[in-house]
Amino acid sequence: MTIEPLAPGEPRRPHGPRDPGDAWVVAPTGERYWGRFGAAGLLAVDPQRGVLLQHRVSWSHFGDTWALPGGARHEGESACDGALREAAEEAGVPDSAVRPRVLSVFDLGYWSYTTVVGDVVVPFEPVISDPESRELAWVPVDRVTDYPLHPGFAASWERLRGLLDVRPAVVVDVANVMGSVPDGWWRDRPGAATRLLGRLSALVEQGVAASALELDEQTWYPPWTAVVEGQARAVADVDRIAVVRAHGEGDDTIVDEARRLAASGHSVIVVTSDRGLSERIKDAGGAVRGTRWLLDQLPSSSQSA
Repeated sequence: MTIEPLAPGEPRRPHGPRDPGDAWVVAPTGERYWGRFGAAGLLAVDPQRGVLLQHRVSWSHFGDTWALPGGARHEGESACDGALREAAEEAGVPDSAVRPRVLSVFDLGYWSYTTVVGDVVVPFEPVISDPESRELAWVPVDRVTDYPLHPGFAASWERLRGLLDVRPAVVVDVANVMGSVPDGWWRDRPGAATRLLGRLSALVEQGVAASALELDEQTWYPPWTAVVEGQARAVADVDRIAVVRAHGEGDDTIVDEARRLAASGHSVIVVTSDRGLSERIKDAGGAVRGTRWLLDQLPSSSQSA
């Protein structure tokens, strides 16, 4: 592998000094791939309008084809951050308009491309804000292959399309998880719940390994629901976690949340080691993971502080 900077006359971004990631990676067999630190793109999914595609200008690599807004990652930048930044630069995708669902990685060893599949949570109209875009359009999923696609996107589209209907969600039985850790929770249940939700928030940020969810690809970002009961209902809300306060039996609330998520198209996992609740969840068509499954993934308290 070798690194080649932009050749004389090649277009440069108008956003300031060129980032060191803006360079070609040359494979041992001679193919060139854009992005010294890899590249990333956003597959934004709108349930009403389809997926957002970019018509690339003729002078770009494989110009006059359709692909995803994306480009070279910056040094030290995560793939998720890189895809969202590129989508903002090239298609005017607003901050917080898209919630990542899964990272799909094409890795050659010397270069990688990460597709961030994300759900549109705040509808927006794309805006051409970069000279690399000739046109931007919402394209129905079943019409994507009608367009002349960038070869890399064309090769990955069927795999990506298969992910669009995969929607995991996790519901946590907070009382049961707290009870599995002898940290004095019985003396201060709101404090113990706050500590647990703090660690859970860090896991939400980093995502869950696909293998832990028994799914394909690399990293998933499922929606999380935490059900609290009794004194723990005094816990504060947490960003990106739906904190549900049970006013009756906690188990009944957990079953209701699992059914609600399943009705909206999610495959639901409930975290509990309670046998009776586990049977109710399975009877309702959900999956169950014991408390150890979650605890093994949570960062330590010191890491999440």
